[in-house]
Amino acid sequence: MTEFAPVGTVPMVCLILGTVIWIAAPTALALVWKIRKKEPVTTILIGAAAFLLFALVLEKPIQNVLLFPAAMGLPDHAVSRFFGGSPVLLALAAGLFPGLFEETGRLVAFRTVLKRRRNRETSISCGIGHGGFEVVLILGITYIQYIVYAVMINTGTFQALVDRVAAQAPEQTAAAGEIAAMLAAFSPADLGLAFVERVFAVLFHVGASILVFYACRDRRRFWLYPLAVILHTAMDFAAALSLFKVVELSPWALEGVAAVFGLSVFFGAYALLYRKDGAA
Repeated sequence: MTEFAPVGTVPMVCLILGTVIWIAAPTALALVWKIRKKEPVTTILIGAAAFLLFALVLEKPIQNVLLFPAAMGLPDHAVSRFFGGSPVLLALAAGLFPGLFEETGRLVAFRTVLKRRRNRETSISCGIGHGGFEVVLILGITYIQYIVYAVMINTGTFQALVDRVAAQAPEQTAAAGEIAAMLAAFSPADLGLAFVERVFAVLFHVGASILVFYACRDRRRFWLYPLAVILHTAMDFAAALSLFKVVELSPWALEGVAAVFGLSVFFGAYALLYRKDGAA
């Protein structure tokens, strides 16, 4: 039987505060944008739906089957062994999947259900929907799960969960222990780090949406779509290199990489396309 360190008041408060932030902040951003620009809320929702369909329903299962079959309870195969043999190739493939699927999701949305919405604000609305929904779904729901786990640890019922995991998926037992240790040590700095990372991520998604929007609005600028794919792939490739231990980067160094991509893509797309379009 494993002894789990209790989750103290500070970590618990940070988890609760984080949950509120991850749900309230994207919602507030969407509402303020809609009211100020009189944008249809459906445009924001379509951006969210594009992320849900292309990133979660399509990308993740295909990526897992091809690159990480063990996550699906499947045996290794030739493709997974090929990429698994080279951490650099694996990181590149792990970056390519979200780059290709998420930017294609924007492309499909702008070419179909949003094709009659030609005003430039549509691009930002779609980006807010995409990036905001990602925050709510990935961090908001995750933090709710963390709170449940923290309560289970403090009430002594987490061990039963670990025992069930050990019986059904023994390879996940260590991960359960790591989660418990992370929750006990969770600090305001960890919350701040996650907040900074999400700010840059949302900026990137808005900027990428601007790029793909103008790729769809003007066929002479269609090259902006593959550019968005390349930039998205490069950003996630850099993160995957650290995840797969190809390079050693501190959490704050990773945020520096995210800042470069998020700020560059957003302000570049905003200044060169969105703002220029409004001045024309």
